[in-house]
Amino acid sequence: MTDTLTPEHRSWNMSRIRGRDTAPEKQVRSALHRAGYRFRLHRKDLPGRPDIVLPKHSTVVFVHGCFWHRHQGCRFAYTPKSRVAFWNEKFRTNVGRDRRNLRDLRRLGWKVVTVWECEAERPSRWLRRLPPVRRSG
Repeated sequence: MTDTLTPEHRSWNMSRIRGRDTAPEKQVRSALHRAGYRFRLHRKDLPGRPDIVLPKHSTVVFVHGCFWHRHQGCRFAYTPKSRVAFWNEKFRTNVGRDRRNLRDLRRLGWKVVTVWECEAERPSRWLRRLPPVRRSG
């Protein structure tokens, strides 16, 4: 199967894919804030530059796109029909990087929670994986 877009148009489409402040990430941040969590964003000093860092809970949250990070069994984690070898290599390196970041963060004493794009808008599916909010006062 061939791509229906020109290489230039495909390149333009791909350049528009955001790495931070995505809609799922904003949904997760909003739900965390409503639930009483306070956090930092994209800490550069941590492996993988986690999307959300809950320092008080020693927890980091990654908001992963199902397509890019290969959410097992998810309908969004399909493989394009063209350039299959390219995509398989791309996905392999993404998943490998995710594993290394997970390992490195755990070694540093962080709890790691992954929220998948397909579950971001339903906090009841992922909030329970976080430590409970500790209220002060």
